[in-house]
Amino acid sequence: MKRSILLAAVLMLPASMASAGPPSAVGPVSAVGPAEAGASATAGGPVEAGSSAGSGAAPLQRAGGTTAAAGPGATAAWRWPLAPKPPVLRYFSPPPLPWLSGHRGVDLGGAAPGADVVSPAAGTVSFVGVVVDRPVTTIDHGDGLRSSFEPVDSPLAVGTPVAAGEVVGTVVPGHCPLAACLHWGVRDGEQYVNPLQFVLDLRPSILLPLAGAP
Repeated sequence: MKRSILLAAVLMLPASMASAGPPSAVGPVSAVGPAEAGASATAGGPVEAGSSAGSGAAPLQRAGGTTAAAGPGATAAWRWPLAPKPPVLRYFSPPPLPWLSGHRGVDLGGAAPGADVVSPAAGTVSFVGVVVDRPVTTIDHGDGLRSSFEPVDSPLAVGTPVAAGEVVGTVVPGHCPLAACLHWGVRDGEQYVNPLQFVLDLRPSILLPLAGAP
């Protein structure tokens, strides 16, 4: 009799409770995970092209859902605005709201006063002048993308076409307090985006199954 009552009580439980089993000791593995052991990713920094992120081409996501042409891990048509490849002293850290303070670009080291600044991609000079107290040069690359550099002294006039890698000005002191640097910002329309996405592979590492695993 007692067994019949107990069985009836179990059958009356909701399906979500009746079918619930014990929690798994190991949670689900995401297809996109952290960098694999031995990868060249640094804490808080991007994964450079050639790391465990892979070398397959993938489109870069753009504001508004459109995509920019991409090469193996980065945008093939873009290059660093300084040579040789500079260290990144401060990374892109946009504010949560447009009117708040933040870092809307990257600061590149190795930019001693007088160092040449080159256009990272082909475009047209759209601005040369002083903003607040710093000389700024802006290159319009088309398709809504614009690069701005400061502090940079440029002899070019607005409307001048420039090729990728062409010198557009020279670094002058005034941005980084302790070391000379170049601030590089990129806008997609009116939205600031991370400049490093055009020269580095910022895709997360993907965890692949071990060889021979079922």
